[in-house]
Amino acid sequence: MKLAILGGSFNPVHLGHLFLADTVLSTLNYDRVVLVPAFCSPFKSNAGIEGGANDRLEMVAASVAGDHRIAVDGCEIDRGGVSYTAETIEDFILRYAPDGKPGLIIGDDLATDFSKWKRSDDILTMADIIIARRVHSGNLNVSYPNVQIYNDVMNISSAAVREKIAAGAAWRSLVPAAAKIIIEDRGLYGFKRQTENGIRDRSPSPESNLVVRIEEAARESLSLGKFLHSRNTALLARDICSRLGPVYAATYGKEAALSLNPELGYLAGIAHDLTKQLNGVEMLRIAERDGKKITRLEKEKPNLLHGRASAVLLKERFGVNNDAVLEAVAFHTLGDEKMGPLAKVVFIADKTEVSRDIDNTARKQVYYGNDLDKIFLMVLERHIACEKTKKHEIPEGTLRFLEKMKKTQGGMPEGNS
Repeated sequence: MKLAILGGSFNPVHLGHLFLADTVLSTLNYDRVVLVPAFCSPFKSNAGIEGGANDRLEMVAASVAGDHRIAVDGCEIDRGGVSYTAETIEDFILRYAPDGKPGLIIGDDLATDFSKWKRSDDILTMADIIIARRVHSGNLNVSYPNVQIYNDVMNISSAAVREKIAAGAAWRSLVPAAAKIIIEDRGLYGFKRQTENGIRDRSPSPESNLVVRIEEAARESLSLGKFLHSRNTALLARDICSRLGPVYAATYGKEAALSLNPELGYLAGIAHDLTKQLNGVEMLRIAERDGKKITRLEKEKPNLLHGRASAVLLKERFGVNNDAVLEAVAFHTLGDEKMGPLAKVVFIADKTEVSRDIDNTARKQVYYGNDLDKIFLMVLERHIACEKTKKHEIPEGTLRFLEKMKKTQGGMPEGNS
């Protein structure tokens, strides 16, 4: 996976940011651009004052719903304080294990002073610099290695958007629709909603396709951290399906690999925790509707049912009837002997996405290994070992499944194809 990093205050995110990410993806050989909102930028000492850090992070996440080419990472907000690029790149190399150096996208307004950045020499060693046009119209002469893209310059700035919102001027066409809704709902940047007869006017997002609707539902029902985990899981599940689908088909046949469709991987990943933050009584009530047995442990710890409850909600509310997707969502928590290939992928992605604390050897096996069952067994063993360390009770079915996987690993898989 070739990654490029685009950092900034995103205060608020606007169409120029997304257009720049799209340009890098379209013109250079990168698979994904990761947007990284700063907690406090060394270039903008007041970043985060007018727009709270979590508001800015959520606006970015909402604005790229359904776009697997763009990821969002809150590492600089989690770190707090002034964000230094070298630290972020080091963190990315460890967690994302990119293929080659990550790209670092900077504007030409900052490029001339790059040598003054903290640890600029280290940055040049770790990353490839991509300079985008913001001010200059031609080639920019700098002393360090770089790639320059001749992108169209959109005459939009976050400062101008904030000013227009505060002044009640036209601004809505300058930001993604999802960011517009958050700004209006939360009254950010001095926005004052116009009402008629006391009725609040909220225009729905123009996006209405299934994946985007489910992603919006996940964002609205989960905390920001849990939503970003769901999106990371969706992206990793999609990536694994893209990589291993052809391998699986060559080994077991095309029919066996049908569920390893990247779009199904993303759908199951984004939906896997839909009910994660419901109370135990509600979670149990929803899960019971799948007609399957509720175990003693699940009754004692209803949170273990959030996968099953999410699958029920996915079917009832959104009309998803794909057995492999529903199985993947239902089984991602505990595992199950009936797990098919997509369920194994989502289980792997849930336990190893970039916010999870796992060692680099395991991460590289997940990102670059070509044997789904071998990767799954490794992740399942690590998950069970971690649960035992925490003194958590392991369901008997999960332990039986582990033993079965150890015996049959490498044979024809069971479960949905």
